[in-house]
Amino acid sequence: MNKNELINQLAEISQLTKKKAHVVLNSVLNLIEESLVRGEEVKLVGFGKFAVKERKASNRINPQTKLPITVQAKVIPVFRPGKDLKSKIEKSLKITKKGIELK
Repeated sequence: MNKNELINQLAEISQLTKKKAHVVLNSVLNLIEESLVRGEEVKLVGFGKFAVKERKASNRINPQTKLPITVQAKVIPVFRPGKDLKSKIEKSLKITKKGIELK
């Protein structure tokens, strides 16, 4: 599902116009983004937690040149799914030889 599909379904479910649903979705995403930029967590009980995590600097090997390189430390956004979300996914999806499918 892409952003436009999400907006269309949000509009249908909430009985909002697509324009208003677009504003609502962008507002929520902007609030999450602003919180993460400030280093704050966003916890949605049952759904999951958005947070920032420090990735330490590391020494690696460039696969093309085989020379060692240093990857700088950085801060990255992470999402940790909540217990309810994990449970719903486990109950509705299964792994097969062809990939992930509905149960």
